[in-house]
Parts: sequence; C-alpha cells; structure tokens
Amino acid sequence: MRRFVPFVQMYEFESLLFSDPEAFAQGVDRPELGLGLREVVGKFESPEHINNSPATAPSKRIEALMPGYEKPLMGTLAALQIGLDSMRAECALFDAWLAGIESLKR
Repeated sequence: MRRFVPFVQMYEFESLLFSDPEAFAQGVDRPELGLGLREVVGKFESPEHINNSPATAPSKRIEALMPGYEKPLMGTLAALQIGLDSMRAECALFDAWLAGIESLKR
C-alpha cells in the first residue's frame, strides 16, 4: 500500500490547461483565445484556484470563450502543446503529487 499515492484533484482537468494560455490557444489552433484565457488566469492565484462554482468551472470558462469545446480531443491537443513542465510550474499541488510518485523507490 505504500506505493498507492492517491491524488484528489479539487478542480477539473481544464485547470491544468490554464497553465499556459498561449500554448493552449496554439494547441487547439485558435491563437486568438490566448488573451481571453490569460484574463481568466489573471483573476486567480494559480490555475488550481479556477474553480469557484459549477457555473464558472474551468471547462465552463473555456466553453464561454470557445463554443464547441470538445474536452477529449481539444483538451488533449492543448495539454500536449502546454506540456507537463508548464503544468507543474504553475500548479503546486499537482507538482507535489507527481514529485511524490517520482520519489518512490522500485
């Protein structure tokens, strides 16, 4: 059981995508979205804090800026463009969880 390291994410997957708004916009081939995404991030301490109500959850904010947002496809494309390093740099809780997993000995 010592290798079981749960991660209870207090926010949606899309919060991680706010780690780099410009890369997100490039990943979904919508560079004009960068500014709107950056404005959302600017209102919060970190991407992990963008979750203050079901109506304004990260995915809802993305859908408001990008009607037709498809999480499985577009979320994956954005995540690939953003990269794990950017997500870790901007999301301390996520980074700490990954660091814990990385520290496990074989």
